[in-house]
Amino acid sequence: MADTKREIERKFEFTKASAARRGVPDLTGTAGIAAVTDQGTVDLDAVYYDTPDQRLAADGLTLRRRTGGADAGWHLKLPVSPGVRDEVGAELGDAVPRSLAALIRSRVRGTGLRPQVRLLSSRRVSHLLDADGALLAELSTDTVLAERGEATAAWTEVEVELADGVDPGLLDAVEKAFRKAGLKVSEAPSKLARALAETGSAPPVRPGHEAADPTAGAHVLAYLRTQRDALVAQDPAVRRNLPDSVHRMRVATRRMRSAFTTYRKVLDRTVTDPLGEELRWLAGELGADRDQEVLLERLRAHIGELPRTLLMGPVRNRLRLWHTTRRSGTRRRALAALDGARYLALLDSLDALLDAPPLLGPAADPADEVLPRAVLRDFARLAGRVDTALALEPGGERDLALHDARKAAKRARYAAEAAVPALGKPAKRLAKAVKSVQSLLGDHQDGVVARAALRGLAAQAQGSGEPSFTWGVLHAREESLAERRERELPEVWAAACDPELRAALA
Repeated sequence: MADTKREIERKFEFTKASAARRGVPDLTGTAGIAAVTDQGTVDLDAVYYDTPDQRLAADGLTLRRRTGGADAGWHLKLPVSPGVRDEVGAELGDAVPRSLAALIRSRVRGTGLRPQVRLLSSRRVSHLLDADGALLAELSTDTVLAERGEATAAWTEVEVELADGVDPGLLDAVEKAFRKAGLKVSEAPSKLARALAETGSAPPVRPGHEAADPTAGAHVLAYLRTQRDALVAQDPAVRRNLPDSVHRMRVATRRMRSAFTTYRKVLDRTVTDPLGEELRWLAGELGADRDQEVLLERLRAHIGELPRTLLMGPVRNRLRLWHTTRRSGTRRRALAALDGARYLALLDSLDALLDAPPLLGPAADPADEVLPRAVLRDFARLAGRVDTALALEPGGERDLALHDARKAAKRARYAAEAAVPALGKPAKRLAKAVKSVQSLLGDHQDGVVARAALRGLAAQAQGSGEPSFTWGVLHAREESLAERRERELPEVWAAACDPELRAALA
């Protein structure tokens, strides 16, 4: 059974041998620290695992099997932000637990894991307490021996890890006190990173997300790498069911697919079109789960806005049951896709494309010549879709046309955003304007989906002998909101169509 905790910590090292001999200063009186209590010394033995080419270390992840101490077992650490990591633990065993293996699958794929380095640590632990005796942080002084084949390295480091709910400002106060005593923040982000660097080679460095040169090809590839990395990084978040993770992963797939289409003069479509279809498949598998999340949030918010006099029957319980039934199926579908061979093949194909990109002739031209034409072409496509929708009478046909316009707006926005590093503010302003159109059309489409769901909920309620009145009220409200969005569209579209926005790209 996996267990997760969030680590907010800061690592320090002594700047001079004399400071190391003096040891860690007494922190009593620093910020809210009223007492420092000695918790004794424990010996730890940790073996860190990775692929032969150190894919986990390259992305800042660590996987270890550790004995000794109160939390012996397997630990996977996932970076959240500088100094913040989520540690997912599992029971001690000989093999990597399946729960942890799933979280690194998007990176490891078919490559095996091997022991990379062994760390033997003697850890002296102290607790930093407030005036009421509550734990503020744990202070650890580690004497570390790293073994990697025949190579070894040894050092001493100090770590301060906050207790749950403690203000991170405490770490700043501790750092200030430590600086005066001859300690500085460690340059290595983790023990593993330092061990690898001091026993042979540091973890590999991922290619940057900035264009290597001013060509169109370099800019498009940099954008695609960003999206590929986002897709891989969101995989464990989706598996852990973290908020907004499905949405972010789905957006990465859509951005890549849009880029393949928008910048088809830069990358060979005979190579990118099949990849685009696979990305469409993945977005669809993830989409059912995400769409259910969005729909629940919308219906729950609208129910919350109704006066009590209009809430007839067990409305919230009916919605909860409906959501639970549907969500269990959509979540299984998303996880099944991530566990399948087709998904891993897609990731490998994306890597292969970025390693040996099928660049066409215009890829060698300056980005500020090639990219504007692609962005404006997508904007013209959007204009045609909006004009078609506005020419139709309200109703089902217009709803479908507005949905098509929404998808065109999304592609035009992604095209402009991808061009921002090369084209700067003009592309950013156009992306912002198109996003306003996309948001309005998105809300309209969410209403179309919500009305269908409400009709189904009303039928379920009626079939169970419950009042269906409230579901009808909500349906009428969605119709009213849709009409309002359609009235607002011409004005929002006129602002996005300002000729100056497009002229600035030229």
